[in-house]
Amino acid sequence: MSASIIIGADRSGAPVRIDVEELLATRLLVQGNSGSGKSHLLRRLLEESASLVQQVVIDPEGDFVSLAEPFGHVVVDGAAYDQAEIAKLAARIRKHRASVILALDGLELEAQMRCAAVFLNTLFDAPRDEWYPALVVVDEAQMFAPAAAGDVTDEVRRLSLSAMTNLMCRGRKRGLAGVIATQRLAKLAKNVAAEASNFLMGRTFLDIDMARAADLLGMERKQAEQIRDLERGHFLGLGPAIARRPVGVRIGDVATSARNVVQGLMPMPNAAGAEMESILLAEPLAMEPPPRAPEPEAPPIDSDELLEQIEGTVPVSEQVEPPVEPSLFAQEETAADVAAILAEMAAEPDCTFQPAAQLYQDFTVRCRMQRLANTGVDLAVFRRRFAMAVAGIPDDTEPRWQDVLRIARGVPDDLLAPFLLMATAAVEGTACPDDDRLAEVYGTRSPGRIRRLLEHLEKSGLIVVRTDYGGRRSIGIPDLGLTTAPVAG
Repeated sequence: MSASIIIGADRSGAPVRIDVEELLATRLLVQGNSGSGKSHLLRRLLEESASLVQQVVIDPEGDFVSLAEPFGHVVVDGAAYDQAEIAKLAARIRKHRASVILALDGLELEAQMRCAAVFLNTLFDAPRDEWYPALVVVDEAQMFAPAAAGDVTDEVRRLSLSAMTNLMCRGRKRGLAGVIATQRLAKLAKNVAAEASNFLMGRTFLDIDMARAADLLGMERKQAEQIRDLERGHFLGLGPAIARRPVGVRIGDVATSARNVVQGLMPMPNAAGAEMESILLAEPLAMEPPPRAPEPEAPPIDSDELLEQIEGTVPVSEQVEPPVEPSLFAQEETAADVAAILAEMAAEPDCTFQPAAQLYQDFTVRCRMQRLANTGVDLAVFRRRFAMAVAGIPDDTEPRWQDVLRIARGVPDDLLAPFLLMATAAVEGTACPDDDRLAEVYGTRSPGRIRRLLEHLEKSGLIVVRTDYGGRRSIGIPDLGLTTAPVAG
């Protein structure tokens, strides 16, 4: 099997080849302005070498996911996993020599850089017996190895730049051959670009980029003007894996295409003028409601004041009237009525912001109105039963909730409602409750208290909070072996 692939043809029509074995040892830099055919070149290289070598594509725009079906690449959606999971995936990819596309189009720039850095560093740190040869293609490399500080923090820039430097400077001994593509050489860190020995330079217009491209190609400055005149899909190639002298190459055809690229013009719609206006205004435009003023945050209660309130509380059981005569209803009916009362109370707005003693007094009044006596629900039981009702568990005898309630026995009363809310979401496989919903059942308007609540429950081993690179949070209940569906934070 030949390790040489045809990348395109020169001006005379003769094929221009790339020696893949040589490329693994010497790396490749591709440069070209937007629209010069840079992505087309990378796609041709990937398609032609797919059967020869493992391929790992860092794809910030999701352009290369269409390679998956015809060529067997695995698409890894970077937004769907957190840092630890990305590292585990990268380790398995290295071990099993899987060709993959790390699609980062669902992430913001800073998250893209973090995700790519973790992924590349894990590939780089693989055990020695897993140093298999692999092409690591990084599109839009100036994003991951910027020449200057930009819109991201210094920490993220250093992390990403270090990973790219390892790939290009030290990756060869580990079997990793970097193929990096950039729109502008001036925006790419010089220590990353300088490690490539093969070059394919496409059309560019700025003098600084033409001068750097000419230097890399070993051309005189006056010859750099021809770089500006290159047609789309035409490149100047040089390097031990391509040619010993600069050679013009027109990139060959590809079998796949990007999923989101419009290839040329489209016919204009037939409707115009008044007809188009009637289409646009066929339905009334809904008026956006004015923004609601934020509710004032309750001032924190001083610890001494809180202790005084606790010490001065009179048990409600000592204040209520003696119960009425026992009801004639069966015990099962009484339990059902109690569950219905608790569910009704839990559905009332702002119920969780009321003191437990006041809620219990309301509960006893409702029981008397329904001629319910000897319910067996004292204040301590009421606190936990009400927390269950708020979380959507009105009946503590239903079999599906027994495991959840068993785990919840050790949860303090004031933390029970939010914990049960997360646990029920895990059992039902529904979306993780957001901070607003957790604050509502916790009886607070402070986002900081919710963060501290989650941290406390996680440190107690009751939950595991997971946030993927897309910013979506899910919460697992280790004792149940279940997790909620992810939801945007």
